[in-house]
Amino acid sequence: GAVLGDGIAGGFSGVYSELVAMETLGLCRRGYFVEGLGGAQFALPGAIERMRDLRGRPGETTVAPLVLGAADPAQPYGASVPWPATTSGRTPARSFGAQTVLVDGSPALYLERGGRSLVTFANTDDDAASAALVALAEWVRADRGRKLLIERVDGTPIGETDWGPRLADAGFRTDLRGMLLRA
Repeated sequence: GAVLGDGIAGGFSGVYSELVAMETLGLCRRGYFVEGLGGAQFALPGAIERMRDLRGRPGETTVAPLVLGAADPAQPYGASVPWPATTSGRTPARSFGAQTVLVDGSPALYLERGGRSLVTFANTDDDAASAALVALAEWVRADRGRKLLIERVDGTPIGETDWGPRLADAGFRTDLRGMLLRA
């Protein structure tokens, strides 16, 4: 996905021989590192050790939730890794201005461009959703002058969902149009 995104002539096959040469020199390693991707994966040795350090027991949160721009190269969903199923069936986009909240490396929430609508993922449990909302609130508070008004969750007005109390627990307050948080 990264090779195609950068427009490299020949795609992955155009750089494969160089990656094999780098592996021979010990500059990278070949293996199966990311579930769901093809078998020909390459990584720097230090990256492999960092990934191993992040492993935990199933259900255990090992990585702090992270808010990343949906189009950020560090956010792989929608590029090299397909988006998981959403609760509403709407597929998120890698668009500038949209944000993805990752919990343990998996998307828990997707904030659409403009910030008025949240999309939730079907595989996100309540604990991950709560952690994602707290991370989203911290992200808003970290930028003076930023505000976030969420009007819809999965296409439904916020007042018709059970997300209002969850957002309130994260620090949002009720507004005429939805739930608001100011930095």
